[in-house]
Amino acid sequence: MASESWTHAALALRLLAQDPGLGGICVRARSGPVRDRLMALAPAQAVRLHPAITDEALYGGLDLSATLATGLLVRDKGLLATPGPLLLHMAERAAPTLAARLALTLDQARGHTLIALDEGAAPDEALEAKLAERLAFHVDLSDCSLRDAHVRLPQHAQPTTASITPDQITQITRIAHDLGIDSLRAPQFTIRAARAHAGLQGRTEVTAEDLEVACALTLAHRATRVPDPETIEEPPAPPPDQTNQNTGEDRLDLPDELLLEAVRALLPDNLLDRLTAQKARSGRGSGTGAARKGNRRGRPLPSRAGRISDGARIDIIGTLRAAAPWQTIRRQATGREGLQIRPSDIRLKRFEEKSDRLLIFTVDASGSAALTRLAEAKGAVELLLAQAYARRDHVALVAFRGTEAELLLPPTRSLVQTKRRLAGLPGGGGTPLAAGMMAAFEQAQQAGRRGLTPTIAILTDGRANIALDGSADRKQAATDAQQIARALRAAGTDAIVIDTGNRPEPALRNLAQTLDAAYLPLPRADAARLSTSVATVLGD
Repeated sequence: MASESWTHAALALRLLAQDPGLGGICVRARSGPVRDRLMALAPAQAVRLHPAITDEALYGGLDLSATLATGLLVRDKGLLATPGPLLLHMAERAAPTLAARLALTLDQARGHTLIALDEGAAPDEALEAKLAERLAFHVDLSDCSLRDAHVRLPQHAQPTTASITPDQITQITRIAHDLGIDSLRAPQFTIRAARAHAGLQGRTEVTAEDLEVACALTLAHRATRVPDPETIEEPPAPPPDQTNQNTGEDRLDLPDELLLEAVRALLPDNLLDRLTAQKARSGRGSGTGAARKGNRRGRPLPSRAGRISDGARIDIIGTLRAAAPWQTIRRQATGREGLQIRPSDIRLKRFEEKSDRLLIFTVDASGSAALTRLAEAKGAVELLLAQAYARRDHVALVAFRGTEAELLLPPTRSLVQTKRRLAGLPGGGGTPLAAGMMAAFEQAQQAGRRGLTPTIAILTDGRANIALDGSADRKQAATDAQQIARALRAAGTDAIVIDTGNRPEPALRNLAQTLDAAYLPLPRADAARLSTSVATVLGD
């Protein structure tokens, strides 16, 4: 399969050169000889980008030295001024702002294509989803060895422009629907890829072979479900007078199940887990901590106008750029030579830094949870605690059972103490969900005052039956939980709701919507899968 992935990667680069409208390709592979050999097939004139590239480099800006020397405003051209291929290294580290700018560039269809080199090691380290959607191809060379990277594509006739029939377009759309793909870009990319592949073969019409290759290259990585062959609806048979009588032609259409089989062969083994992670990432989360703007350390941000004060760091280059266009006017006004800086020219450096995060695990230890998923929940929390310890995050543990909630562990970084408290957590009694959420809310507020970024992870089967006042009132218990959820949302506290019941609980889904939090129904997951899904939601 490794050589097949190499062949697909090399073919995708050729199709991209044939039709820039395909947007680009995302290559997931660590830096090494395999990737270097693939990049030897890429256009030599590709403009190299890096994740920390500035807007000035992309769009152009002031030529400082020329402006200061001539006294006239001289601008540089940006890297995006000339259409052509772009090569983005360490694409998984690209900030959403850079991804948005590159996505807009591809949407403008001015002849740019993007080759994104994704060097991520973990599943959650990936190219920004909105940018990846605008790339027709995605290949994974992680398991490809250098011995497999010798496959060469055969040379074909002079590329031509191929046409595609309405029936073939309908079939492509039907296949995308069967795979659960809701983006209209996917079938559009498939149509373009089929035509480009036919053109590379020197054909003027798209054939069944072109459709099979195009579907495999553009739809497999976008699939959100694995269709059951027995449930695929066959299109109605065409009238006898419309059937293709020339059985020797290569344009005979493939049945839908054969095209789906070509796509299914490329589906990853962990598709369901990956889809759960993607769905979870769409929820609101603070990742490894909230971003805060400062002037001391962190990721550099564009400088801003400001006043010189204690602790402020002047951006010398930014200040000179702001002052340069006015030098001629100022010299004429003052009659003095030399560089003249005004207070309005001062630009101050800014940085984005991350605050420490506090994970507040709120675990259901009631009787219903003990009978179903308490053991798995404990195991998942232990795995998450180990990951949090490796990142030096703070963790807290709240358990609710009977008629009240208990803070088993205040915020700490002690892994041994946390495991000991968790192992001794008993099960039984009612489900005071509202009390557990209230205790977690109090811890979140205290963490915020200490400069931490709190995130609440609620693990429960959702069968709340104890109200906040301790009474056994199921209806009031649900009302109390909703009220606390609204308070958490108003306070801007991030949360995730994991439904650990044997069947998804609608009340928990509604609770997650009120919290504006990710909802994960994991009825049959073990501790490892629970921890993986939660970690993905939290942006680890």
